[in-house]
Amino acid sequence: MHSEHPFTTPTPTVTAHAVDDAARLGATAGFVREQETSVLLSRVLPGLDGPELRALTDRCRFAHAAVLVFPPDEHALRAELAACGLPADAKAQPSVVVRRRLAARHHRDPADLEVRILRPEVRGPAGEQRAVEVFALTVPPGSGLCGIAAEERRADHEAHLAFDVARPDPLVLRGLLASFARHGAAADGGGYNPHEDGTVFYFGAPADTKTEYRRVELYASGDHRDVLADHLAGLPAARPERAPDATPSAQEQPAETLLRLLTGAWTTQALATCARLRLVEAMDRPTGTGVPELARSVGAHPQSLATLLRYLAMLGVVSEDPDGFRPTALGALLDARAPGSMRPLALMYGGPFYQSFAHLTHTVRSGRPGFEHLYGENHFDHFARDPELAALFDQSMASSAPMFDPLPSHPVVTAAAAAPGRPRTVVDIAGGTGELLDRILTAHPTLRGILLERPQVVEAARTRLSAGDAGERCDYRAGDFADVPADGDVYVLSRVLHDWDDDRCRAILRHCADAMPRHADLLVVERLLPADGAPSLATAWDLHMMCNTGGRERTADHYARLLGDCGLTLVGNTPLALGAHTLHARRP
Repeated sequence: MHSEHPFTTPTPTVTAHAVDDAARLGATAGFVREQETSVLLSRVLPGLDGPELRALTDRCRFAHAAVLVFPPDEHALRAELAACGLPADAKAQPSVVVRRRLAARHHRDPADLEVRILRPEVRGPAGEQRAVEVFALTVPPGSGLCGIAAEERRADHEAHLAFDVARPDPLVLRGLLASFARHGAAADGGGYNPHEDGTVFYFGAPADTKTEYRRVELYASGDHRDVLADHLAGLPAARPERAPDATPSAQEQPAETLLRLLTGAWTTQALATCARLRLVEAMDRPTGTGVPELARSVGAHPQSLATLLRYLAMLGVVSEDPDGFRPTALGALLDARAPGSMRPLALMYGGPFYQSFAHLTHTVRSGRPGFEHLYGENHFDHFARDPELAALFDQSMASSAPMFDPLPSHPVVTAAAAAPGRPRTVVDIAGGTGELLDRILTAHPTLRGILLERPQVVEAARTRLSAGDAGERCDYRAGDFADVPADGDVYVLSRVLHDWDDDRCRAILRHCADAMPRHADLLVVERLLPADGAPSLATAWDLHMMCNTGGRERTADHYARLLGDCGLTLVGNTPLALGAHTLHARRP
């Protein structure tokens, strides 16, 4: 049901930032209305002589300036556009390139970042048609994305000028790219956007540029990934940036790319072996620990251990200096003593789930989970027969609990906590050992909780929650989905539905709908498959669920249909970390 470790960020105030976004949007719109292409090109690329300037002006025209804003919702975004004199009904499309750039800068799963592109039209000084390119990342109040918004507002990474290429063909594009490079513009990424069938080439502006914009875009309609590959090959080695659809560059040919993919199993087992040997715990000296000492400590063959450590160093899990090896921040997550330790996940993914993936071909051919083919039973029953494995599974689920830091601030939860009269109750259905419910109850002392789980898990949850104040406000009930209690105000299904096929999901949701009082809310926490097919952790977990549980990940629209089949309506969708979302449903 559960997995992974989150990235948390500070939460700045919203009101002041909304004003700041409106001011930035208005300034960008004013700039676009005022500029002439030839004058702007001469300012962007100082040193252009007359003939070359004329040639560039003939080949491309100033099209837009871009700004990234962070509205709390769709209504606020449309209001900001209208306040700046921009069409509030501009069509929105998913972003591929900007979402990828944000994810790389902030170490997030691209699926966490629902970036849209809007291009409200404006007119230039001679009446020519232009646009303000608005990138919008929705950041609800209290969202874990607020820190990203604060940093991006400060640095304005995505602000850029854009020129459209007239009649693009490979020869023209290569000539334009060469001209920009010759005058000091450095390659700064790019990508192909399949939603609009267009290719973008980003540059860093020359050091002596005469505008405040530090990035420039050339946009060519059509698929020009062959030219793009050469452009991306010029990126600095220290920060390679590739569009998800980009053709492999000269530095990495297709055979090398495929070989890297084929060796992914080696990485899984190297990390699992690091966890099994408790290597990170053995590196207990801040100055580093040598191979002989580590080998004695963990009971390993020194030369073989040295080979493993070199591989782990290549992965960035450990670092080496003259005094020996020490864990990096990445490797520290494999320390069993660390808060939010991912060691249980490494043991699960390198253990029973790894073994079941060897039977993926069986799953694809038969439609039956590889786990069941290997072990002769589903993974819930298999874990129930092995208390040690069951405990490891529960620990691996709990290790991802910090991913839910924003959930106690969800409007549904805060409204329940502030409601007058009797204390409101949060029902966590199949809530594991109570990590999520504990967070909600700890954040809101006025709330009460009910945790519904299998008998053996209920006892583990009781032990865990009794260590804090939340345990006194929690009722523990052993049962299954048919036993959903009818006395709740907020119901939570956290990473439950993806374990099951659609028919079983409908059965679970019907049990919830039948039990929920008329006023109650349902919060469903799941990864969402991106509707635009962009790379996502959810896509990987879709394969994992298919092979191990027979379940699946789904799009938001798919969940909306399942909810509708059970008499519930999807009324909200809030992003969390690592591709997860909180879907808010209630009776119509």
